[in-house]
Amino acid sequence: MSALLSTHDLIAGYGDMRALHGVEISVSAGETVALIGANGAGKSTLLKAIMGVLPVAQGMIRLDGKAVGGQSPHLMVKAGVAIVPEGRRLFVGMSVEENLRIAIEHAAEPMGEPWTLERVFALFPILREKARTLVENLSGGQQQMVSIGRSLLVQPRVLLCDEISLGLAPKVVREIYAALPEISAGGVALVLVEQDVGLAQRASQRLYCMLEGRITLQGASSDITREQISAAYFGATHVLD
Repeated sequence: MSALLSTHDLIAGYGDMRALHGVEISVSAGETVALIGANGAGKSTLLKAIMGVLPVAQGMIRLDGKAVGGQSPHLMVKAGVAIVPEGRRLFVGMSVEENLRIAIEHAAEPMGEPWTLERVFALFPILREKARTLVENLSGGQQQMVSIGRSLLVQPRVLLCDEISLGLAPKVVREIYAALPEISAGGVALVLVEQDVGLAQRASQRLYCMLEGRITLQGASSDITREQISAAYFGATHVLD
């Protein structure tokens, strides 16, 4: 299966501090790839580099074989790459529906069945009930659903999800993750940054582990053992609880 999105010897950082050292990952259409690692491993930095928030060389990121590294976030969205950012970053003072409609104005050309408000409401029915509610009055889980829905409405081919389970109750996490297969079934490639290793393995087909800005482990999620993850995650042999 050919890669839809790939990075090639990707180097990025903040000013003089290099945070990524030759990172190479790939994800195919309809595939879910998980990215794990301790805090500070470089996971969110990698997503920022892909989205064009951090400067990188053009050939370090490819979309459908085309070099797109260093393009602005706006152009990456137009090319079909979207992100569900850590912390959700919704527009306060605006309703659920208003937050969602903003995305429609900046949508890429859909490659398959387009994401519509109705599809988002079908994916997360509570959002239909809360459509006119200000987003700041929602629960954390409901806010995360709005954030995911907003990203879907820009018609992504690749959806980068940065810590979408962070701070949420287990029941809500299960509900959100249960929606991911429906998203990928339409051909959207998913990259999940996730702290919960078990959840990351269950939700993905392939997995990458990062440590200090480098990929330390990769492979089919179902084939990787806890011992392998532990060694790659900590740089030593520890057993994960």
